[in-house]
Amino acid sequence: MNDLPLSEPSLLARDEGYWQRVASRYDIEPGPINLEYGYFGRMTRTVAEHYQAHIAAINRAGSLPVRQHFEQVGSLEIHAAVAELLQVPVNTVALTQSTSASMLSLIRNYNGLRPGDQVLISDLEYDSVKHAMRWLAHNRGVEVIEIRHPHPATFDNLLDSYRQAFERYPRLKLMALTYVTHRTGLVMPVQAIAACARAQGVEVMLDGAHALGLVDFTLDQSGVDFAAFNLQKWIGAPLSLGVLYIAEARLQAIDPDMSEANYRGDDIRSRAPCGTPNIPAWMTLPTVFAEHRAMGGAAVKGARLSYLRDLWVEQVRPLPGIEVMTPDDPRLYCGITSFRFTRHPDQAAMARRLLDEHNLFTVAPEGSACGPCIRVTPGFTTTPDDLQALVRALHELA
Repeated sequence: MNDLPLSEPSLLARDEGYWQRVASRYDIEPGPINLEYGYFGRMTRTVAEHYQAHIAAINRAGSLPVRQHFEQVGSLEIHAAVAELLQVPVNTVALTQSTSASMLSLIRNYNGLRPGDQVLISDLEYDSVKHAMRWLAHNRGVEVIEIRHPHPATFDNLLDSYRQAFERYPRLKLMALTYVTHRTGLVMPVQAIAACARAQGVEVMLDGAHALGLVDFTLDQSGVDFAAFNLQKWIGAPLSLGVLYIAEARLQAIDPDMSEANYRGDDIRSRAPCGTPNIPAWMTLPTVFAEHRAMGGAAVKGARLSYLRDLWVEQVRPLPGIEVMTPDDPRLYCGITSFRFTRHPDQAAMARRLLDEHNLFTVAPEGSACGPCIRVTPGFTTTPDDLQALVRALHELA
């Protein structure tokens, strides 16, 4: 897969022969059709084998190679590989356990808040991020402002919802922003929102859990100084790996985590909780990144999953009894899209029927202002036939 026509990701997205070869790189347990790759993705067989080999090697050798090589050399090389993946300087990234761990470190250690300041969240933020912002209210004396995004969403009304918040709440200093929302799959116009926030003196903390490897973006063009990502959804890493990003010039805006003293104050690694990491998982990352690039990176992966999304959405959107929650504006969607049965109030019950009656595994997230829905998230082994099975099921159940 090293001779990819990377200049044509939209064409490669439709090349079923290529994606059959991709699918052959994964070991898949027989069972229901998995349309819930949003939780975490699969490792390729090569990555899983390397991971198992690293587990066995560390287990045999004990702490000696970790002390002598990994801590002194290996971990630095791995951080450099992560920085290369994100196309940022190496001193702006640190590895953590998850996106949530990274976001919580950023939020609790941000030192730019004073009692009476305001912080902003929306209905589409991840629950742990909402809880962390409310923790600030209790411990820092700030006020939490929560906005509800309009539905149906458009580029302009999403941006306008933030503009209105900035005008209405002049004491806003900090906001969370989710790049790809886990509830509906809506892709937020990050660059436009961040520019608007910056003009009003509001700092943005970007939750990029679903974005990395799925959306083709560069951080230096996003306009954000603080961000969190994970490597286990669309990059294909073992579980337990997240990334913390702080722009080079903004490190001092985030205090060392709970007075972390294992690293110097000018080392970004002091901003993340310190502990023994999943060393074999870290050691597997060079293989993970090689596999990611061999598949075509975010440009090709994102194009493929958006193509699969379009296959079912185009057939289902006109269907009576079904409402597709995610807009068709290509700026606002990716491979993840949600819908709901308008004639059935209990979406979780309908997700169970999709599984029990049609062998289709989905999830029914709640919490968005537009209401409960069912999320469909294809993966790199998903086929057009799998999506046709979904279309047939929705026709029958609607």
